[in-house]
Amino acid sequence: MSGLSDAEYHRLSDRVLSAIEQTIDRWLQEDVIDIDAQRTGGLLELVFPDRSRIVVNTQPPLHELWLASRAGGYHYRHADGLWIDTRDGSEFYAALSREASAQGGRPLRFEG
Repeated sequence: MSGLSDAEYHRLSDRVLSAIEQTIDRWLQEDVIDIDAQRTGGLLELVFPDRSRIVVNTQPPLHELWLASRAGGYHYRHADGLWIDTRDGSEFYAALSREASAQGGRPLRFEG
């Protein structure tokens, strides 16, 4: 479990989902790529033009964010202001950008 309170976890994880949605909205307006984003509570599903999906969802009991893509599943915990992979230490937005670029067929960059 992280050192976050439940309220901090919810605030930080909601900020991540909102940042992803804002980025996708901007890409749609700028005609970068047509990704359909559907959010239900703490689950955000991104549907790419080829119908592949990336799912980002919150895991409140564990204070984690989970990312699922064609390449696999990843778990992130908040540490020192970043969401860090529990296995390899990589950063969430870097991984999301990598996976979205692979599935979108073009360079895509998410930032928090």
